[in-house]
Order: sequence, then C-alpha cells, then structure tokens
Amino acid sequence: MLQINKDWTLFLDRDGVINVERNNDYVYEPEQFHFYEGVLDTLQKCAQIFSKIVIVTNQRGVGRGLMTERQLADVHHHMHMQIKNAGGRIDKIYYATDIDNSAVNRKPNTGMADQAIKDYPTINFEQSIMIGNNLSDMEFGKRKNMRTVFVRTTKDYKDNDPLIDYSIPALSYFLTLLEAV
Repeated sequence: MLQINKDWTLFLDRDGVINVERNNDYVYEPEQFHFYEGVLDTLQKCAQIFSKIVIVTNQRGVGRGLMTERQLADVHHHMHMQIKNAGGRIDKIYYATDIDNSAVNRKPNTGMADQAIKDYPTINFEQSIMIGNNLSDMEFGKRKNMRTVFVRTTKDYKDNDPLIDYSIPALSYFLTLLEAV
C-alpha cells in the first residue's frame, strides 16, 4: 500500500490511462476522446486526496503535422470539462509535441516534470506518483524519484521490471493501492 497524505502530487499519462488509446492513431477531435470506465469517479476521489494532479503526455501527432495545437487544446478542454463536471480536478496539462525521442520534454525525459515544479514549487517528487501505460512513463517517474504505477490497458506487464513499483489493470483500480495517513 502507498501511504500518502494531502502533500502528494499525482502525475498521469493521458492516452491509455485516462482515455482509450486509438490503435496506431491519435485523438484528433473531442468526439474521439473516450474515458475508460470508472476514470471520472477515480479522478473525483483523487481530487480530494492529492494536492496537485497534473497530466504529462507525449503528443507526437502535433510534431508530425497530423494535428494542430488548437485541435489538441480542444481535446484537452473537452477532457478537462468532463473531469470538472464529474467533481474531479486537473491542475495543469503538460504535453510534448516533439518528434525526436531525445527532446527534453518528451518522456522518458523529465522536461515536463521540470515545468511542473517551476509552476508548483511545493511539488516534492519523492511524494509523487506517476501513472502510465508505457515503460517510458515509468522511467520518467523513476528519473524524478516518484513511485510508479503501470496501467495494463494497452501493454503487457513485465514481471519484476525495476521501473514499475505497482501494476493495476486500469486507472479505476488505483485507489485500492492508497492508504491515506
């Protein structure tokens, strides 16, 4: 069990964690954005537990010219409003549009975490959790000394991978790992 308190920060990947990841494609429009079952309820409960909730998402489709930043903003606005209307909260969304894997903001690199701590200096990475569905999400979290939670919605879980602290079938199972102190 993870023993946390209100000082903790929750970092979330987007595609494959919050919403259904499109098979070899991107979410171009709000109509293509579909929450996984139980996510809105989970985020509503997380809003009561965590001091900050931020999304860190790689969005290479913008860098490839397949969608615009305006389209991405529309998708994020739609997602944010649905979460807010369900009683949840997202404090900030950070995204990397870079094509090059070595770009500072593209996970597993930690540029988005560095942006978050600039915006919210009270974030303590050792009191943070990163939830994602890729090993790059796990490596991102580990590089900043976060606890990592692997969501098995789209990828096979690799037993005993040192990057993964916890593994769950979907975000809706996350609260079962928490023990508030």
